[in-house]
Amino acid sequence: MKAGIIGFGIGEQHIYGYKKAGIDVVAICDKDKSKRLEAKEKFPNCEIFEHDYEILDLRNIDIISIASYDQDHAHQVIKAIDSGKHVFCEKPLCMNESELKSIKNSLDKNPHVHLSTNTILRMSQRFRDIKKRIKRNELGEIYCIEGDYNYGRLNKITQGWRSRVIDYSVVLGGGIHMIDLLLWLVGSTVEEVSAFGNNICSKSSSFKYLDMVTSLIRFKNGAVGKISANFGCVYPHFHKVTVYGTKGTFENRIDGALIINSRDINKSPNLLNSEYPGLKKGDLIPSFVNSITTKSEAEVSKTDVFDVMSICLAINKSLKNKKTESVKYI
Repeated sequence: MKAGIIGFGIGEQHIYGYKKAGIDVVAICDKDKSKRLEAKEKFPNCEIFEHDYEILDLRNIDIISIASYDQDHAHQVIKAIDSGKHVFCEKPLCMNESELKSIKNSLDKNPHVHLSTNTILRMSQRFRDIKKRIKRNELGEIYCIEGDYNYGRLNKITQGWRSRVIDYSVVLGGGIHMIDLLLWLVGSTVEEVSAFGNNICSKSSSFKYLDMVTSLIRFKNGAVGKISANFGCVYPHFHKVTVYGTKGTFENRIDGALIINSRDINKSPNLLNSEYPGLKKGDLIPSFVNSITTKSEAEVSKTDVFDVMSICLAINKSLKNKKTESVKYI
């Protein structure tokens, strides 16, 4: 198989993921001329294109990696699927419910096509270790879980390309990582959500959408959760996670990770020294390629992709309607 890349920012990291999986990347596309020149210099054996349709129409490509701007994902994903190409896409898969339904319709017509997204946090060794501990029942029954996506990069929504996206969503742009991670850790679907937000941090800028969203979620198994997408925070880029179980608690804090096994304040918690984040942007690609060659499920399956997107859209609907919303799974 051969692969092509749309978007040579994050997309460059995809190339190394494909190399690790034994797949040749033969074409790269980017609308930015400087990016095309950089791509040609670094990867002289690749064909370089300016327009996405040029690479999507190539017949010698089996896999398309999409690392373009968020608003371009949907039509590129649909075109790739309709062309019979497997798709690995940066999050979010798309921007709204209509686009998600269109992608689902294309997949229904092309059931052999594999699809996955780069919701990468589940590849962090620290989170993989706590997932194993949860499976071994070391924390007991998980009844509450919290995840804060502290972006800490206000300038990227007030000055970068995100500032020009109509209806930009910090839930789809960042909170989606925490939603995927918490779903994976808890192992249950979400039934309903209730969300609140503001734009206090960016109110004096040209960015007119919410830069902070907090969502309360109820899992089918009875657990409750809280997820925040905090783009304007005065805080380093970090993923704060707390898992409360009946036997113990896990905390991923900026000064280290802890496992707390006692309610006694005089007893010291155990340190968890697993590497964090301990991952590269292309780490999910070998699993995705393997799913194609072995007809198995990727680390992030189609079901995972659509479940997480459906929850994100329910959160955005709750924000719009100012009420609790049931998750409508697509």
